[in-house]
Amino acid sequence: MVLQTIPNDESTSQAETNASSSLVEVIETVIASLDSGQTAMVNRSEEGHLWKFKYGTVEVFVQLTGLSEEDTLMVWAAVLKLPAKDEPKLMRQLLEKNWSDTLEARFSIMNNEVVVVTNRSIADLSPSELSRAITIVATIADESDEPLIAEFGT
Repeated sequence: MVLQTIPNDESTSQAETNASSSLVEVIETVIASLDSGQTAMVNRSEEGHLWKFKYGTVEVFVQLTGLSEEDTLMVWAAVLKLPAKDEPKLMRQLLEKNWSDTLEARFSIMNNEVVVVTNRSIADLSPSELSRAITIVATIADESDEPLIAEFGT
């Protein structure tokens, strides 16, 4: 993983800089522990940070929209391209899984793909919550993609 320093803009307080640096460090530590193939990449811009890494058979994305308390963390991984076979059955199955199997994550549709996603504000986000969010999405996506493709892939 390529590590870059975050520019310290003068309008950012030292406490905000330390907290945001800590979040970035935790994200990179979690990704390093999950990314067995050492495929992780990061893009840093004014819009925030975006990481991508391979976990099992899926690519997982982790995005921080910024570093203030109003910004968000989003973690997602695609598990099935749409259109799919028997979409009514697929949608029912995904809704049932959202109720029983996905913990803080959920199945959703983004850019004509079924994804596993979680998101929340970074206000009061603890390192353990951050680690859990990334791990849950990666694990559920990796366990779900092959069965979903086998049953509903075109």
